[in-house]
Amino acid sequence: MNPRHFAALGLMILLVVAPAVASAADAVATDGRAVAAKNRIVFQVNEDDSRKWNTILANIGNVQEELGRVAVAVVVIGPGLGMLKADALVANRVQDAMATGVRFVACGNSMQAQHLTRDDMIDGIDYAKAGYVELMRLQQLGWTYIRP
Repeated sequence: MNPRHFAALGLMILLVVAPAVASAADAVATDGRAVAAKNRIVFQVNEDDSRKWNTILANIGNVQEELGRVAVAVVVIGPGLGMLKADALVANRVQDAMATGVRFVACGNSMQAQHLTRDDMIDGIDYAKAGYVELMRLQQLGWTYIRP
């Protein structure tokens, strides 16, 4: 086979395989759940401010309204963990967002520092050992990072 044939064969393989790989990457969320969204957004929350939390939840609704099917994660670190506590002022709104597919992730290191347990938190949220590592990992996977 001459070198041009190898180049043409390689290009054909790339054109066939690359879209399938990209589609597969968009079809699986970081926790293994299926997500049919090419738009993926991760919000960072690290403030103990219910007004800010309400703004973020409103922003998530705006994004979902504008883009339709979109994967949304909210990584909550440090003082922001108050947002995910079962007795939080926004607990009902967090649960409503979860019902639309929004994934909330609590930082395990922050929980440990604040002496919080999973029993203190809203049922159904996810946990990461280190919130900043989760943010980094999601960005490496192509998620758009937003810190309001």
